[in-house]
Amino acid sequence: MKLITAIVQPTILQTVQVALAQYGVTGMTVSEASGFARQRGHTEVYRGTEYTIDFISKARIEVLATDEKADRIVQVICDAARTGSVGDGKVWVSTLDQVVRIRTSETGDDAI
Repeated sequence: MKLITAIVQPTILQTVQVALAQYGVTGMTVSEASGFARQRGHTEVYRGTEYTIDFISKARIEVLATDEKADRIVQVICDAARTGSVGDGKVWVSTLDQVVRIRTSETGDDAI
């Protein structure tokens, strides 16, 4: 079992969601995130005062997957989120030892 985590631009979140649904992903968790990488922060002027924005808003997507489907899900996310601009995001895959569906007590791939 794998946990696929993706950090993407918030404006592209719906596109990624639709692409994952079309592939057959039936569940995901989305949360707001902020941070920076190569694009660093930026400065903005508000009422004549310049402010440095150190962190940029991002969306964090988490998807549980079987080992067989993980690589394809990563590809679906990358294809949907790619704009070619700095700040498109990152995707990483973590191996899970155990997953339990609380409602039914199903474990492993059945819990996904």
